[in-house]
Amino acid sequence: MLRRSFLRGAAAAGTLPFLPARPALAQNARASVLRYVPQSDLTIVDPVTTTAYITRHHALMVFDQLYGLDAQLKPQPQMVEGHNVEADGTLWTFRLRDGLTFHDGEPVRGRDCIASIRRWAQRDSLGQALMARTDAMSAPDDRSFVIRLNRPYGLMLETLAKLGPPVLVIMPERLAATDPAQQIPEVIGSGPFRFNTKERLVGARVVYDRNPDYRPRESGTVSWAAGPKRVHFERVEWQVMPDPGTAAAALQNGEVDWWENPINDLLPSLQGNPQIVTQLAGRLGNLGTAVMNHLYPPFDKPAVRRVILEALTQEDFMAAAAGDDEKLRRTGVGIFTPGTSMASDAGLDILTRKRDLARAKKDLIAAGYKGERVVLMSASDNPVLGALGEVMHDLLQRLGMNVQYVVSDWGTLVTRRASKAPPDQGGWNIFSTTWVGLDMTNPVGEQVLRCGGQKGFFGWPDIPEIETLREAWIEAPDEAGRQRIARDLQAAAMVQVPYLPLGQYFYRTAYRREIRDIVQDQFVFWNARREA
Repeated sequence: MLRRSFLRGAAAAGTLPFLPARPALAQNARASVLRYVPQSDLTIVDPVTTTAYITRHHALMVFDQLYGLDAQLKPQPQMVEGHNVEADGTLWTFRLRDGLTFHDGEPVRGRDCIASIRRWAQRDSLGQALMARTDAMSAPDDRSFVIRLNRPYGLMLETLAKLGPPVLVIMPERLAATDPAQQIPEVIGSGPFRFNTKERLVGARVVYDRNPDYRPRESGTVSWAAGPKRVHFERVEWQVMPDPGTAAAALQNGEVDWWENPINDLLPSLQGNPQIVTQLAGRLGNLGTAVMNHLYPPFDKPAVRRVILEALTQEDFMAAAAGDDEKLRRTGVGIFTPGTSMASDAGLDILTRKRDLARAKKDLIAAGYKGERVVLMSASDNPVLGALGEVMHDLLQRLGMNVQYVVSDWGTLVTRRASKAPPDQGGWNIFSTTWVGLDMTNPVGEQVLRCGGQKGFFGWPDIPEIETLREAWIEAPDEAGRQRIARDLQAAAMVQVPYLPLGQYFYRTAYRREIRDIVQDQFVFWNARREA
């Protein structure tokens, strides 16, 4: 609490230090530069190799998508001019817009699209569902590509418009030939911004320059990732801050224009500044999850995972994430985003019954816990993830587990979570992360529900029952059928526990009042402008 009080006071006074201003940010150049404080530093630049949102934000700047998802969750043509469907839904032909070029001057061709889809599909659930139904993909000419299915696939456009990480973006064929487990050797896209590698300063700054050759769509409404991507800034700088107080002071002083995720403790001082606007970052909120490594004890045992689920209290986690405002948090939350069509109350009694930690300690031993060291990872540079880590650390210790609490920056955590080594040899057992509500609305798009073993999400759960239900959901003929399957799937998840659902929270983003026309609910940098 002392640290929070200090942050409030320092932020209100604007006395905290900030990175020295660069010469390029002289007043006469200010109008052409947007300065943004991201949730964390950018450590992975390849959107296929990670599900980190910071990399997704980066990808949407540099690359472009075939279809863009709008605020009604409807795919709209983006790079694609249009498509035809023939042969009872099994033959799809797509035609690209004229004049699309990559940052190196090469035109975007149909074969680039095919190679990008193939690479991405190896790491994404929707992509894997598409490829399982695909007989062939071809590019009859430079502006077209064809997908021939072995059976109809009703989620084709939703798949090609995949917005949540790993996001489906189009890159040159030569880069898309890179093993999806390895990062691409250079960042070349066709999007509205170019990645400025020369001015990249790890841990401090990421720079993007406007792509002068980008041709936005001429029609459509700007909504989420859909519509014309018109750029009004010559340059976007991501300024990585050492702590939230420094970020708040920089925003108050006008040294930065936009702060992605201010902590709730600092909102009162920001909201008291007439030059700052705060608004909810997304109407679907965020869902907290605790991801467990199913390859090694103790979380290789379903009974152990279930004891942890029975012992946790979502209110503890969401109060830590959202602060004192009860309107910014929701508990009794299952595996799908509340208020969306697949959400239900199936199996949720396990989350609402009275907690008994003394009994849980005994149940944990009976379930097969033998005192193994549990490597709990947490992120130091993300306030929400850090708070979730603290609550999880306390819970596991109170249950009598032998916890090794490893705190690092998010980039280091993301790198380590990919390791399948034993926990005592550089691997891990558990970490907490959060997901935008959009990415938790159905069982195929939800990454942490991928339970196909080595093809699953980090933690690599191998739960055939859940995989069978996910496949049945894809094949369901209508919405009612999908809802029934989603209900069964959640009930199964409450027993098998592929991961721990921690609840839903909302947060506000903050920006200078002179910044107008920010795209709602998304962290993208087209359309935004500075009022003169």
